[in-house]
Amino acid sequence: MPQPRELLRQIPAVDELLRRPGLAPLWSEIGPAAARRVIAAELDALRRAPSPAAVAALEPRLVEAARRYRQASLRPVINATGVVLHTNLGRAPLGAPAAARLAAVAANYTNLEFDLATGRRGRRDRHLEPLLAALTGAERTLVVNNNAAALVLALNTLVLENAGEVLVSRGELVEIGETFRIADIVTRGGATLVEVGATNRTRLADYRAALSPRTRLILRVHRSNFTQEGFVEQPPLAELAALAREAGIPLLEDLGSGCLSPQPGMEGEPTVAASLRAGVDLVTYSGDKLLGGPQAGLMSGRAALLDRLRANPLYRALRLDRLRLAALEATLDAYGREAWDEIPVLAMLAGEGLEARVRAFATQIPAWLRAEAVPGESVAGGGARPGQRLRGLVIALAPDGVSAGELQARLRRAAPPIIARVGRDRCLLDLRTVFPGQEAELLAALERARRE
Repeated sequence: MPQPRELLRQIPAVDELLRRPGLAPLWSEIGPAAARRVIAAELDALRRAPSPAAVAALEPRLVEAARRYRQASLRPVINATGVVLHTNLGRAPLGAPAAARLAAVAANYTNLEFDLATGRRGRRDRHLEPLLAALTGAERTLVVNNNAAALVLALNTLVLENAGEVLVSRGELVEIGETFRIADIVTRGGATLVEVGATNRTRLADYRAALSPRTRLILRVHRSNFTQEGFVEQPPLAELAALAREAGIPLLEDLGSGCLSPQPGMEGEPTVAASLRAGVDLVTYSGDKLLGGPQAGLMSGRAALLDRLRANPLYRALRLDRLRLAALEATLDAYGREAWDEIPVLAMLAGEGLEARVRAFATQIPAWLRAEAVPGESVAGGGARPGQRLRGLVIALAPDGVSAGELQARLRRAAPPIIARVGRDRCLLDLRTVFPGQEAELLAALERARRE
């Protein structure tokens, strides 16, 4: 057995490995700088734990390391969790027409800020206005990076610039996610947060009593990521809007989940159009939740308010780029044509034909996985439709010779990765969030899982 020092002398230098004919094509694929980094990392690992077998396997290890380096960090996965708006998996997938529009715009120059009729500079926020006016009845709409950005811009413009007060019900002081809290947004820029009512019950009289000469805004926050039941109360939106008009201040509603059209699976969800009809001056909402488009934050409402928001220098830092504008325009176009099948989120929430798909797919799964179609529940996810369970069938796998958790891990290592969930010691596949065109890849991954 060679001694450690002798083994270390057998480890080749970086430059030698760069010159080896069998490895040279590999290095040309990733570039010289990356090649040196990959080689150096593998040699460091080898020097820490030298062995004859490890030295002999150096070249295959370098090939695998280069393959991992070339593999994109951000890549498509198959979502078999049943969470439609899975935040960790990117929320709403785009429909084929929206993806095609995005690709076309990405590969070309566009009229993003160019008026084709006059030949002069145009405004990017004008591209979506006709569609959104038809869908929501809004006078104007601005679009920024996400709904949190929309809320920040609105509060910065309407409240923080004047260091005024904003009224919010105690029951609506929510945390959106990642410790992003409504109270912090309001107070961070120097405004005064005035909490109204109680956690479970807030009446119109509570808002009226809290009004002062420094009040600049009433903020209504849709409880889209949690529910309240029992002894609860909040004033109707139309009454709150009337109070805001009486006080001469705007009413802003953070609608969050962004429902544009009530569809199966979204019963009872408030829509942007309904809020505006009730008298809300400005509604902020997400593009990549129930709306089913790309990440975006939309602000729809009175033109005079939106003109103020657009004039805020912060708008330039938060505005949307041409790629997401293109995808959002295609998604909104599908709404206008009522082409619901072009919006994957709506199709998944509806779950039409899901039971037949699950039963048919279960019969194709290899016998060693002991597949069974069982009753299960999916969720909207993404902070939308809290408490709602979408009932249907899921595929439960109880594999021979391997745990459910190990099967789940093997599926994550597939190409493309399969993201499943585990419940009651079985690996669960929910086809609600699996596109029909992905079933062949999912089946191939299940067949390969035994050989790992």
